Amino acid sequence: MVLNTEENEFDIGARLKSARTSSQLSQRQLALRSGVTNGLISQIENNASSPSVSSLKRILDAIPMTLAEFFNDDSDETKIFYRASELLELNPKQLFPQSSAGDFSMSLRQVGNSSQHTLQMLHERYEPGADTGDELYNHQGEEAGIIIEGQIELTVGDETRTLQKGDAYIFDSTLPHRFRNLGDVDCVIVSACTPPSF
Repeated sequence: MVLNTEENEFDIGARLKSARTSSQLSQRQLALRSGVTNGLISQIENNASSPSVSSLKRILDAIPMTLAEFFNDDSDETKIFYRASELLELNPKQLFPQSSAGDFSMSLRQVGNSSQHTLQMLHERYEPGADTGDELYNHQGEEAGIIIEGQIELTVGDETRTLQKGDAYIFDSTLPHRFRNLGDVDCVIVSACTPPSF
């Protein structure tokens, strides 16, 4: 899959190359550290391939850098209050390119620049049919959330539950997990992850 690198889109290739060179790593060194091929690093940096969330996480762990740091801008401005329009959209099509949800979409909107805090806060929206993918993913930290609207099927390790409005969850994010909206209305979740690692 070729990434869209139009002006208003996040340039995943340029961002990875910048993070790699800032860490003084060659493509080969990063590939060895992360357990992926040198060719994959090259393809991602040239926007010729979209990595799965698990591959991108392995690559970033080798730098080291969190997904949140990767997708944040480099602004060092510390704000306290944010309008809805100021929340940072983490592009789920780049986070979950292997999602089986097809044209169904999700929105992951982050409060502030998580690289400046010990907590990452998200406003999540999953359209009916939206899915983080058949492949469960994991990352460092703990996460918790409350379902504000709709319902979500959450799989953590070997356990799967369907959570309704008002239900909540908390788990160790190193456990493989997956979110799916099997309902017929949007699901809205307010979630937090500490330390910021997604």
